[in-house]
Amino acid sequence: MTTTKAWHTNGFLALLVSLASLAGAIALFIAGGDEAEPNGWMIAAGVLLVLLFFVLLTSLTIVQPNQAKVVTFFGRYKGTITRSGLWMVIPFTNKKKVSLKVRNFNSQTLKVNDAEGNPIEIGAVIVFKVVDTARAVFEVDNYERFVEIQSETAIRHIAAHYAYDTFEDAQAPSLRGNADEVAAELSKELQARLTVAGVEVIETRITHLAYAPEIASAMLQRQQAIAIIAARQKIVEGAVAIVDSALRQLVENGVELDAERRAAMINNLLVAIVSDKAATPVINTGTLYG
Repeated sequence: MTTTKAWHTNGFLALLVSLASLAGAIALFIAGGDEAEPNGWMIAAGVLLVLLFFVLLTSLTIVQPNQAKVVTFFGRYKGTITRSGLWMVIPFTNKKKVSLKVRNFNSQTLKVNDAEGNPIEIGAVIVFKVVDTARAVFEVDNYERFVEIQSETAIRHIAAHYAYDTFEDAQAPSLRGNADEVAAELSKELQARLTVAGVEVIETRITHLAYAPEIASAMLQRQQAIAIIAARQKIVEGAVAIVDSALRQLVENGVELDAERRAAMINNLLVAIVSDKAATPVINTGTLYG
């Protein structure tokens, strides 16, 4: 079922006619009852005008800005009114209000297992709005509750397809390192789930991401170890480059070193540069051979 336009016309005119009917009915009741013998025709006409007044009242509905009214007539869908204002529709219809405003849904912090089986905590915010009022009302029992359940289901499904972080392969996508890609994938999957409810997903964002408390300490130590190894690797690469440059400059300046002196200089420079503590210089006043 898709949204169609319901028949509606100016409600102020219907309101004016209904008030005129009520005034006419009162006048007929007064005129018919003032006579020595009540005038049955006038009273009957007054009753008809009262009935017309109540019929016209049932046809009036007010639509607020960014709101829609879904009109049903004895169980049959007659259409939707999206224009704001006072409108007259088919009498004796049921008019259900549906908000067209953009809304946020903040999911609970969910505990799931990532692609590597590590327990993590994840939460997201979903920005959505209703674009098909007929589907939102008739295809699902409660579209707001439907959005909540499907959002949490999609978050769990996406989290299970990515690792929290990638330690061995830096190019592999992860929840922490590829937040935009994960959010786009979540939006795509969630839109596929919510189309049946006439809901459009505008944006999704990961708002909370962390290891579960029972493994947070161990994973922090792992991250620290990887960071230390990466830093040491950079230090060693830089130290080798510095030593190589120093030896080249000595050769260019005419300083010749034999293999043993060259090895000793390389050893001293590497120790001084790579060490995580300040190196204590030892001045050799003799020779390397004495």
